[in-house]
Amino acid sequence: MHVETSAMSPEQAEAELVRLDAEIARHNRLYHDDDAPEIDDGAYDALRRRFAEIADLFPSATDGLGAAATVGARGTRGFEEVAHARPMLSLENSFTDDDVKDFVAGVRKYLSLPDDEPVRIVAEPKMDGLSLSLRYEHGVLARAVTRGDGSVGEDVTANVRGIADVPQDISAATTAAVFEVRGEVYMTKANFFALNESLAAAGKPVKSNPRNTASGSLRQRDPAVTASRKLNFMAYGWGEVSEFPSRTQKGMLEFLAAAGFKTNSLTAEFEDVSLLLENHRGISAIRATLPYDIDGVVYKVDSLDLQDRMGAISRTPRWATAHKFAAEEAFTILRDIEIQVGRTGALSPVAKLEPVNVGGVVVSNVTLHNEEYIAGIDPDGAAIREGGDLRIGDTVIVYRAGDVIPKIKDLVTAKRPTGAKPFVFPTRCPVCGSDAVREVNKSGKLDSVRRCTGGITCTAQGVEKLKHFASREAFDIEGLGEKQIEYFFADRDLPVREPADIFTLRARNAASGRPIRSREGFGEASEAKLLDAIDGRRNVALDRFIVSLGIRHVGQSTSRTLARHYVSLDAFLAAVGEVAKHPTGAAAEEMSTLPDIGEAVVTGLGSFFANPGNAAAVARLAAELSVTDAQRPSATQSPVSGLTVVFTGSLARMGRDEAKAMAESLGAKVSGSISAKTNLLVAGPGAGSKLKKAEELGIETITEDQWFERVSQA
Repeated sequence: MHVETSAMSPEQAEAELVRLDAEIARHNRLYHDDDAPEIDDGAYDALRRRFAEIADLFPSATDGLGAAATVGARGTRGFEEVAHARPMLSLENSFTDDDVKDFVAGVRKYLSLPDDEPVRIVAEPKMDGLSLSLRYEHGVLARAVTRGDGSVGEDVTANVRGIADVPQDISAATTAAVFEVRGEVYMTKANFFALNESLAAAGKPVKSNPRNTASGSLRQRDPAVTASRKLNFMAYGWGEVSEFPSRTQKGMLEFLAAAGFKTNSLTAEFEDVSLLLENHRGISAIRATLPYDIDGVVYKVDSLDLQDRMGAISRTPRWATAHKFAAEEAFTILRDIEIQVGRTGALSPVAKLEPVNVGGVVVSNVTLHNEEYIAGIDPDGAAIREGGDLRIGDTVIVYRAGDVIPKIKDLVTAKRPTGAKPFVFPTRCPVCGSDAVREVNKSGKLDSVRRCTGGITCTAQGVEKLKHFASREAFDIEGLGEKQIEYFFADRDLPVREPADIFTLRARNAASGRPIRSREGFGEASEAKLLDAIDGRRNVALDRFIVSLGIRHVGQSTSRTLARHYVSLDAFLAAVGEVAKHPTGAAAEEMSTLPDIGEAVVTGLGSFFANPGNAAAVARLAAELSVTDAQRPSATQSPVSGLTVVFTGSLARMGRDEAKAMAESLGAKVSGSISAKTNLLVAGPGAGSKLKKAEELGIETITEDQWFERVSQA
């Protein structure tokens, strides 16, 4: 069921975060790779917002969950991948007036600004399109790259040259060595409707909405097709810049306009929160009359110096937020309730709806969370919706907005079909038939999620683990998709039941009396292509190797952190081996100090490798591969690079969050506690036990002023 965040137990929070992380990853792929999202931006934002709300209350439960820490997804259309010089961040969302007030108050608090000092905010409509970065070198367009996952995007330069709004040469405005312009590729409503008319006249399927059409058009293999789609580009920001023409957001936008880029004419500046909100209401009122789609208004601190001071956290800058528009709802029919079994064995119910357009987006699937949510009650037996339980055939109200997960808000009991029966949640796995149980959690209550007990014997779990292993996020084995994995998992002659089996397939196939090429649907060419694709992944980066193991709490972000720290597979395996043997030993303590690594990750890794079967499976896999060492991130060379720093006491010149961000930007690690590994303590007035312990351990201690003197030498 949908449990309110404030009422969650730690076990419920962990289960919900795992579910949300998987859902976010799935929608990332649908949105960024396939240009075929199943939910609208508001619904997607709601997934991330609920994740963030739960994470704020249960931070340790997020360890290892990677999807919610990423911005988008890697591309899959064969374009060259390009690393962004500066990450293309996403935006934190605000959904209510109070959220906006909290954002502005948070800016003041972070910067320690007095109440009478104004904070100038730039407000601009949030375009609903595809983010793009344009790199100009000495004024000439050198490369155009999509956002991708925020760190790496796709090179679409050839296609972008066909967009009239993108200047090929801005040397009249700047000849800076590097000037990256960032903005949104979009399709106007008029061009979208004209395209659909031409497609319908030709008997071809029409497009769903302008945003997806713009994304798909930009990423065509043939640049001529992109040019024919009449795309537009509007600039709103920048990436790497060697020479700044202005140190304000407004000034930079004015420069971009003078350089020949379209910028939004509705952009305005405010110092009063009430005027920000009034502007938002005004833009919302004219939203339908605009020639392009927008889904909110973006607020940015005007001063670039203040932006630099505030920096970013995870995937979002602290100095900006997106104020989304209001909710929408519609009536439709609940046609079926399907039970999906995930790779952890969780039984997840999904409502199959009569497709309905809710605010311009077609919704056909809605999560139902668990059996109590279907029954319309909470764990204590209280009703969570007026209409009661959900039954197949019910007329339901679908609610989509920025502030909630897309869900069934209520039902119209007066329209319930005669004979509609309460839904009976299965107590056996619909895939393998094993018992599906709700475990008793640490608090002594039944867990909200029912799980299959079949384990590896359940094809839903075994197959899903292998799908994860071969997926884009892990080994990215082309041609080894869902159908192939399901086929070989069930095959008697050439079974693939664990990752190492994939890489022994060629040898086993050569010795088999029933080789792959003799199977229905295969031939010599497809056999060779599959085996070559597998061999092509025998060299793999360490972070991909780690994430491929599917260890609970260890996702992409955590795997990247582990790889960068341990560098080699041998060092990583030695460390986790020690953690498995000594869960509270030195290796575990060292691992727990890494960024974004918490107790849940350390425990998960230790438990995984303490299992002899898992350790043996990893050893068999490693024997088939060449795992490439990771590179440590190039830390800024400064007097504190590589040091572990602790801040304590009252800081007069900066807030604690700003101090941490500054230290990390200079290549230091920031810890919250003193240990033998601490190199430097920055102590302000009121320093207590940490100062005493630092003195006992002989750790260097300096004042806040001495800290600024030291880092000023960078």
